[in-house]
Amino acid sequence: MQHAVGNPLPPPHQPGHGPATGWSPAAHHPGPAGHPGPAPQQGAPHPPPAPGPPQPAPGPAAPPPGAPGPAAGPAAPAAPPPPPAPGYHAPPPQPAQAQQQPGAENTTGHIQLPPGGPVAVPSPPQDATQGDTGATTLAVLLIGPAGAGKTSVAKYWAEHRRVPTAHISLDDVREWVRSGFADPQTGWNDNSEAQYRLARRTCGFAARNFLANGISCILDDAVFPDRPVVGLGGWKRHVGPGLLPVVLLPGLEIVLERNAQRSGNRRLTDEEVARIHGRMAGWYGSGLPIVDNSSYDVPTTARVLDDVLARAIASPPQW
Repeated sequence: MQHAVGNPLPPPHQPGHGPATGWSPAAHHPGPAGHPGPAPQQGAPHPPPAPGPPQPAPGPAAPPPGAPGPAAGPAAPAAPPPPPAPGYHAPPPQPAQAQQQPGAENTTGHIQLPPGGPVAVPSPPQDATQGDTGATTLAVLLIGPAGAGKTSVAKYWAEHRRVPTAHISLDDVREWVRSGFADPQTGWNDNSEAQYRLARRTCGFAARNFLANGISCILDDAVFPDRPVVGLGGWKRHVGPGLLPVVLLPGLEIVLERNAQRSGNRRLTDEEVARIHGRMAGWYGSGLPIVDNSSYDVPTTARVLDDVLARAIASPPQW
């Protein structure tokens, strides 16, 4: 069946696309007999309308109401879709969106981490009698005065364990405060105490989260036995009853020598070091394990610390 000559209908408008090249608004209006008419050229005058076809002769009168009408003929076949306009390229087919099923595995790489809770007392390892805790997940608090070697021993001990272990230094976290840092060397006041408390709470939060995900932690802090505000009670609340405290307390001469090798705000005066060391002596008789590392190097002190922790796991200290 032949169709009237004329431009085909433009392609349907796609989101984000303008009209197809070469199409004018007149191409959207159907011509006679439902077919599109030719698109007028730009700048040319509109031609006069063509004369219509001759009127047909009057046919027979319509049948009266109720009378049967003429039989309906077969339906005309549907016209094929018009070809696309010259220069038009159909957009590529879009892939179907994947339906995210409830509980399906997330494909963004985000890993769900278990929340950290209070640390429970660890179970004694099978090789605890040999002083080896390398395969046990632990939370350790290393206590000592400035110059006792807490940071060096904690780092070495954490680096040489068979299970993942993190070292969390209170001084490092406390020094996150850059502007407005309250240095207790210039005088202990409400600001310095508040920043110490914030640092301890932050360290405890970090330790609980590491331990909840199978990573041991060792924290170091100069906890005074005669100051309950910044004593062990806060650490026990922040970490949990499974925290194992160990005191590292060498002789005064060793502490003074090591403190002299420090720099910045971590180096104290000899008078301050002696005063802190004297206060730390109050841990004797407290029931906490104490390591005198005056004659030990760092690896030897770490091995002694592991032996002390093995005994502490088998018989947790009361604190």
